[in-house]
Amino acid sequence: MSGNLDPPAEASAAEVRAIKAVIEELAVIPRLPTSTGERQAARLIQAHLNRLGCVAALQPVPAYHSYAWPIGLLSAIAAAGGIAGLRGHRSIGAAAGALAALGIADDITGRINAFRKMSMRPRVAWNVVAEAGDRAADRTLCVLAHHDAAPSGAVFDQSVQEWLARRHPAVIDRLHTNPPLWWLVLAGPALVALGSAAQRRAILGAGLGITLGTLMSMVDIGHRPAVPGANDNLSGVAALLAVARRMRDRPAPGLRILLVSAGAEEALQEGIRGFARHYFPRLPPRKTWFLNLDTIGSGRLVLLEGEGPVRMHDYDAGFKDLVQACASARGIDVTRGLRSRNSTDGIVPSKNGYPTATLVSVDHRKLMPHYHLDTDVPEHLDYPGIVDAVRLVEAVARELAIRP
Repeated sequence: MSGNLDPPAEASAAEVRAIKAVIEELAVIPRLPTSTGERQAARLIQAHLNRLGCVAALQPVPAYHSYAWPIGLLSAIAAAGGIAGLRGHRSIGAAAGALAALGIADDITGRINAFRKMSMRPRVAWNVVAEAGDRAADRTLCVLAHHDAAPSGAVFDQSVQEWLARRHPAVIDRLHTNPPLWWLVLAGPALVALGSAAQRRAILGAGLGITLGTLMSMVDIGHRPAVPGANDNLSGVAALLAVARRMRDRPAPGLRILLVSAGAEEALQEGIRGFARHYFPRLPPRKTWFLNLDTIGSGRLVLLEGEGPVRMHDYDAGFKDLVQACASARGIDVTRGLRSRNSTDGIVPSKNGYPTATLVSVDHRKLMPHYHLDTDVPEHLDYPGIVDAVRLVEAVARELAIRP
């Protein structure tokens, strides 16, 4: 492992101030996917990266602005089918439920996005892509973050998890994944189809109830403004800038670094898919690694083992172990063994065959506080934890730079 090159305490304090300043600057901008605020944030990030010695470009990519509306419309189709099924139209209920379930599974996994393409007009998301490090090197580390912010919604209320953490902390401690809420979204239309086909009114009624709940949740989310998104994911954006600063001050010959701040992640990875279409043909998987930073300001860094809203997709074991070894060499505490039933930008390069790792964070209770809530503001962040993530990215970069 590469040696310890961490700056002295005075420099670390300056780094915290710089990270905090970036987050506070961007958090006041409403940054829904594909919005003018997202573009404004992208321009500011580009300017920061250029000032740090990078060659940064603002890149527009076609993107859809929300997951709430296509999934809401599919839920409405399933609900209409469920009502038809209750009235004796079995084939209509079965077909509507099955098609809606397949459409939702396709949309949340990003395979084809068929219904999204049919029901929505594409807009423009704004990615920022900057080059740092040794631009002539044949090996590349891509460090990912996203600068758009999510809308909130009643479904993100944390009262239940807070009650569990207070009254039954052992339950939280035993969990290794977050609840699979997308399974519930899928279950509604699937039960509508099953209940209609089998003429089982109880099953059909349960499916209809779940589907109507999903529909109301999606309408709620679709009408909400953006949350400040300080942790999710200005923490990752600020870390990108800090990595750029470190690479400028202490270069790592032998490794090109792409710093990518994507737009429209909160529309289910729309921005990074645009990046993939443009860059993946030029990035050989054997000489390219992806390190994704998403919501890293909760205090306790987590190296995700895998993620996936429907089927779990594990990240590359060898690259995860390299990241872990770099963390251990720098004395950075990184939690292992956790998986996510949501999805981040890291899932896109991973599914395309690139060695990928994703860093997130939880608090001391293993929870992610303020997630998709209006309370996701700069004053709730753990800034030393963000600096640890920066230190870890730098350590991984230096390790890849010297590897044969």
